Amino acid sequence: MNTSIPANPIRPTIPLDRPGKHHGFLKLPYSRNDSAWGAVMIPLTVIVNGTGPTALLTGANHGDEYEGPVALQALAHDLQPEDIAGRVIIVPYMNFPAFRAGTRVSPLDSVNLNRAFPGAPDGSVTQKIAHYFQGVLVPMADLVVDFHSGGKTLDFLPFACAHYLDDAGQQAACVAAAQAFNAPYTLMLREIDAVGMYDTAVEQQGKVFVTTELGGGGSLTARSARIARRGLRNVLIHAGILAGTVEGGDSVMLDMPDDDCYHVAPAAGLYEPMVDLGETVAPGDPLARIWAADRSGAAPDIIRAQRGGVLAARHFPGLIQIGDCLAVVAVTGG
Repeated sequence: MNTSIPANPIRPTIPLDRPGKHHGFLKLPYSRNDSAWGAVMIPLTVIVNGTGPTALLTGANHGDEYEGPVALQALAHDLQPEDIAGRVIIVPYMNFPAFRAGTRVSPLDSVNLNRAFPGAPDGSVTQKIAHYFQGVLVPMADLVVDFHSGGKTLDFLPFACAHYLDDAGQQAACVAAAQAFNAPYTLMLREIDAVGMYDTAVEQQGKVFVTTELGGGGSLTARSARIARRGLRNVLIHAGILAGTVEGGDSVMLDMPDDDCYHVAPAAGLYEPMVDLGETVAPGDPLARIWAADRSGAAPDIIRAQRGGVLAARHFPGLIQIGDCLAVVAVTGG
């Protein structure tokens, strides 16, 4: 019986190591009702010049988050080989099916790409994408930047983020890169749901990794787009791939050390925030009210801060479900 693992079917339509600037796709065969021999075509730009580090830059890991795609499309258009020393691999729409649908997860298989790693070469579309990044693109990289924002269901203070890691040297390198991004805030984060994440897959390979949360609400602003574009160039300068000087003001350090930072809705209903992003709270301060959505005259549920700090994230739509993330409180000076 043949038990060998099949090869990943994704193939780049352009070289990944040839000097110059090349635009193409990651081509994933996908047979479906409306295209028997069709393919998922994930846009890709590769720029190579001389010797130096490799940066792997991704956006739309979740399809309803837009700051990263805008910054990466601009970089893919503007950046020229003579501008860099090394290699830049740009994937502006990592989860292309979700991006086209404007959804967090892929409409093709209902899988969250950021919980699908290490993926599978013979799995669903999303699992194949995860497996290709895990086995082909991430091993090529020295630096990985993955852009996120809150999508349709969260809104964030604009921050670049590094994670607490077991390897102190790797953690220090990730923190330095996140600080170089120079977003208005820089966050140290301990993930509460790290299994299957792209972040985890990259960090387990020993890479320098920076991620972001730059807004939310299923759209973007002129300010959040500027932060993404400037931060991307800053990190490439920090890595020695681009020449220049890191731009921006002094980033405020935040820390999310434990589960008490996360506040979950205990009931469904009409969400009324009582604190705005960036405002400070003390333990026990009210963060939000949840009003009944199916009757009038009932007292609201009041959700109070489990710890003191700065409101770093909040639920976005006006209606909330039980179990939704309602608010995140971060600690200053992390």
